Amino acid sequence: MINATAADFRQQITNPLKLKLFLFKNLPMAYLAGVRIKSLSEQRAQVTIAYRYLTKNPFRSIYFACLSMAAEMASGVLSMMYLHKSQPSVSMLIVGMEADFSKKAVGTITFTCNDGEAIAAAIRVAQRTGQSSTVQAVSVGRDTKGEEVARFKITWSYKARLGRT
Repeated sequence: MINATAADFRQQITNPLKLKLFLFKNLPMAYLAGVRIKSLSEQRAQVTIAYRYLTKNPFRSIYFACLSMAAEMASGVLSMMYLHKSQPSVSMLIVGMEADFSKKAVGTITFTCNDGEAIAAAIRVAQRTGQSSTVQAVSVGRDTKGEEVARFKITWSYKARLGRT
């Protein structure tokens, strides 16, 4: 069951205006690229990115770096939700990434990460032990037809900030 601070974070980050302000302040490139959170629950996050002028490449598809931003955000927002106001405080860092591209990314691509439970468990281990903990989260990007265009495996590391709040 999700705690109250995580529910508060989810309510704030899924508000379109608050999300835009958060992105503008903290992730300006994601803001400019038009990355948006479509949905967020305890288990799953969905993030979208659309083909447009700032996300295009010379091959008339979405540039892989923009796809990477959206894929990372799908797992990252789950991490942020479980870390919101957590005690002890925990840092998060990407320590690895693998990507497979299977189809040209055009239109709007939705990245889905279904690893909320594994992310929450890794964070709990870091908080309980004070040692770093890792999890590999998978973000799958699909086009509007539901066809997979990319699959990212992002390895997150979490470490409790002992003695700090």
